[in-house]
Amino acid sequence: MGYLSVAQIAEKWDMSERSVRNYCAKGRVNGAFLTGKTWNIPEDAKKPERSNKKKEQPYTLLDILKEQKASKYPGGIYHKTQIDLTYNSNHMEGSRLTHDQTRYIFETNTIGIENEIINVDDVIETANHFRCIDVIIDNAKAALTEKFIKELHLTLKNGTADSRKDWFAVGNYKKLPNEVGGMETTLPEDVPGKMKELLEEYNSKEVKTLNDILEFHVKFEKIHPFQDGNGRVGRLIMLKECLKCNIVPFIIEDNLKLYYYRGLKEWDHENGYLTDTCLAAQDKYKSCLDYFRIKYDQ
Repeated sequence: MGYLSVAQIAEKWDMSERSVRNYCAKGRVNGAFLTGKTWNIPEDAKKPERSNKKKEQPYTLLDILKEQKASKYPGGIYHKTQIDLTYNSNHMEGSRLTHDQTRYIFETNTIGIENEIINVDDVIETANHFRCIDVIIDNAKAALTEKFIKELHLTLKNGTADSRKDWFAVGNYKKLPNEVGGMETTLPEDVPGKMKELLEEYNSKEVKTLNDILEFHVKFEKIHPFQDGNGRVGRLIMLKECLKCNIVPFIIEDNLKLYYYRGLKEWDHENGYLTDTCLAAQDKYKSCLDYFRIKYDQ
């Protein structure tokens, strides 16, 4: 084996002789040895990587969604997530827009509907929901706070008929008692305290699992902090937290809707109903990721 001097290696590696000597002295050059005060370095020695070199970060679904959103890339996972989540989440709450109509609004920002009466709020809330998903993607890594949740509700309900009602607090907690699925929810005066308590409990967990996200969702829906829009805001929060924690998100479609509602209702007695429903929805989303050749943690 041939050996080179510090000066020869410095020229080969395009660095200072001092840096080469430092690498040798720290034992970072395999096979290098001293003869007196002279370093003998194997001619095939590899240049050590800088210790402060940043490790390449994994390329996540969130990264891809951000890129496709910024570039307005059509036909990718961002495009599909926007349309499928918006259609299904709004449809669960009574929107009469079809999947094709939802897609048309997203792709063209226009309404191409003939010989049909369309609820204006359905259109507004569809466009607003698209914006909500963008807000989620832009702020996925941020902490979940009351302020953020209220801003999400404001974005969803802004410009709707509800926003013109004095008793409907758009972007703020409810003023009047309400119920969901025939069950009572937290009274308006108790909502701020319950929400603060829920967020403190959730944010205290350093590592969050899918079960933690589902548990937060159940408790959020039981509080039902807003006059309307709680289901959609809650499902948007789940999307945010899944992206933040690098957990594959999921979309509750029509065929799973009744199982989803049962899961919410039965969580305290049997959380498997909701967990299994969301895992089934997650499997469907994974098949989309497979199609688009997007890697994810199993």
